[in-house]
Amino acid sequence: MSTLAATQISLPNGKTYAQPTGLFINNEFVAGSDAKIDTIDPYTGKVICAMEAASAADIDVAVAAAEKAKRGWRDTLPAQRAALLNKMADLIERDADIIAAIDSTDNGKAFTMARHVDLVGAISCFRFYAGYADKIHGQTMELGRDMHGYTKREPYGVCGQIIPWNFPFLMWAWKVAPALATGNVIVLKSAEQTPLSCAYGASLIKEAGFPPGVANFVTGLGKTTGVAIATHMKIRKVAFTGSTLVGRQIMKMAAESNLKKVSLELGGKSPHIIFADADFDKAVETVANGIYFNQGQVCVAGSRAFVEAPIYDKFLEALKARTAQVKSGNPFDPTTYHGPQVSAIQCERINALIEGGVKAGAKVVAGGGKHELGGLFISPTVFSDVTGTSPLQNEIFGPVLVISPFKTIEEVVAIANDTEYGLASGLHTSSIDTALRMADELEAGTVWINHYGGASPQLPFGGYKQSGIGRENGDAVIGEYTQIKTVSIARNNNKK
Repeated sequence: MSTLAATQISLPNGKTYAQPTGLFINNEFVAGSDAKIDTIDPYTGKVICAMEAASAADIDVAVAAAEKAKRGWRDTLPAQRAALLNKMADLIERDADIIAAIDSTDNGKAFTMARHVDLVGAISCFRFYAGYADKIHGQTMELGRDMHGYTKREPYGVCGQIIPWNFPFLMWAWKVAPALATGNVIVLKSAEQTPLSCAYGASLIKEAGFPPGVANFVTGLGKTTGVAIATHMKIRKVAFTGSTLVGRQIMKMAAESNLKKVSLELGGKSPHIIFADADFDKAVETVANGIYFNQGQVCVAGSRAFVEAPIYDKFLEALKARTAQVKSGNPFDPTTYHGPQVSAIQCERINALIEGGVKAGAKVVAGGGKHELGGLFISPTVFSDVTGTSPLQNEIFGPVLVISPFKTIEEVVAIANDTEYGLASGLHTSSIDTALRMADELEAGTVWINHYGGASPQLPFGGYKQSGIGRENGDAVIGEYTQIKTVSIARNNNKK
């Protein structure tokens, strides 16, 4: 494979940088053997550049490079792995403005959010797992005077990883940092809609000094590149973030190939519950941010709001007024909060669900369809009077909120849990008793109390029910990337 030169790209904020467009295999950017993929700026609709795409044969090459590198990386001193991960954090911090601008251009999200949420989170993630690299340990067990046992955690080897388009670089960091800290080698596929920051991150991997083959990055279509990763016989673990539908397919392919370990972070239809004793103004602001952040393209979006009956009417009017204040527009305008949806397909899907909700009898409180700005903008939308059969009960993955009143804790717990999803939830109350009871009752992997959203590398993240299997972040993810070996020793107590 011949090495490909980077393409000079001028970003909307006037910055120019060198964008790698090849597959990153064995520390080189090379051509792919599948058809190239144009990546589109969702704000302007213009092609940014064409990216190489990986076929199944290219995945074989990437896996072979990873296989060759895996023993050396496993045997690298943990302190050396930590130093490289910290170097990555330094490089990301150095180039944070460029990477944020890349994601803003490629994804449509507001630059201020990409810079101060996504990039801050990515840097923190690399630093956290740099600190964890030399703290992975097992246990010792006394089995009697003549027997001794201990366990150790070992890497799986070659890990396949598939990330989504909604937080391109942050999800890249969430997958890469813990996998490398635990001594695994990786073949990671970026989303075909947003491949640019992944490829740029690959250039930093090389600059940081990671050995060839340890981290390989490709893009391509799910039906080709993704399938090749999920079914590969030499990939021993696959981590996927995306929709529940695709997660099921990944799990099936993993089982039918070599029974590789699977971790899945999937969809959600998260409840956001407001009690009458809550800080009213803060709750209104938090509910709005919980659904409109990142154009609603968030797996934990608080898309179902439940408000206690005594304050429901007042809350609805306040939320309607707050929704009208959401600033939509150019992602690089520092006052913009709400950018375009990521693609025409996503925009049309959201609009179709909105139209279906109206036909099913839901009442439009605010917004309701495509934005007056045109293009790929969807208006921030609030619905009330939504029935159980409405298409709005599906995961919309857009800026669409369904709001309802409730009377009792028992009632709101029942309706909040009446879903096959269980990724996240939130509640607002000034009562510690109510907060703790709700934290126990809600069937969700995360419960936010008196705030909503945000994820820390220190805290495990993942879902109940059809929202996934396994956890990202925290010490929990160490278990996702290591397997336990038991060693049992018989002591030689023979007397001479």
